[in-house]
Amino acid sequence: MSVPTDIGEIARRGGEFRAGGTDLMARHPAGPYVDLHDLHDLSGITWQPDGSARIGALTTVAELAGDERLRAAHPSLALTAGALATPQIRAVATVGGNLLQRNRCSYYRNPSFSCHQSGGDSCPARTGLTLYSAVIDTGPCVAPHPSSLAMALLGCDASVEVHGRAPFDVGELYGDGSDPTRDHLLGPGEILVAIDLPPPVPGERAAYHRAIARSEAEWPLVEAAARLVVSDERITFAAVAVGGVARVPLRLPEVEEALLAGETLDHAAARAATRCAPAAQNGYKVALLTGTVLEVLERAFDAARG
Repeated sequence: MSVPTDIGEIARRGGEFRAGGTDLMARHPAGPYVDLHDLHDLSGITWQPDGSARIGALTTVAELAGDERLRAAHPSLALTAGALATPQIRAVATVGGNLLQRNRCSYYRNPSFSCHQSGGDSCPARTGLTLYSAVIDTGPCVAPHPSSLAMALLGCDASVEVHGRAPFDVGELYGDGSDPTRDHLLGPGEILVAIDLPPPVPGERAAYHRAIARSEAEWPLVEAAARLVVSDERITFAAVAVGGVARVPLRLPEVEEALLAGETLDHAAARAATRCAPAAQNGYKVALLTGTVLEVLERAFDAARG
């Protein structure tokens, strides 16, 4: 999967990469842009004999949601892809674009305000409207990370390929949330070219759920994906990831460890709240987080039991 070097050179001269454009055009309708549509090698899903898969960054979200083999091998990713946005957006939005989109904070997107994300030195959301802010505080900015696919891929132990660099874990694309100026850590001119999925876990079942303010076409207040393997009524494998609650997508090792230790699903889900420090208006998100985690655990457990 090759990327012409001149694309990176054009971007370093001032162009911003554009794939599906579902977020970019809303933020900067005037450009300038570097269109990636002609890089056909960056599209599609390639399967390896061991069951691992390579997903081109220009693969659409709709392709992920509709791929039967992906639904069987990595159901949490396919379920997440099928639930986000609308059919129209999924048809044009790309995997890479979803992973590298900017946050939805109303202060960042309002030109009347200055914040860490727009070149300022403060986070007005901390002392203003906190209804939708992060409840797990990882740094100066409290805008939740917007990528549902990043959350799902983190739970799948996926890695990413960036042109000119060795593959690295998807979590490293975002860091720990301590940099308030960035939603991802790629530099100017760097192109995300592919996502690598490991071989599927035998017997895995999964579930995804998003808590939203209306029935569809809404950004999640909290979302979670769970992957479980159950043998003789015991959980032998667990991976749980959440989004909408922190500056970066998160794995919940405390929940995973509780499940493997034999704790009940509700007790394990309650551990998701241990890192929460809600602001004045978003305390409701703590209960929403534990409830959403419990929802996906129950669904995945029931599916894994057969």
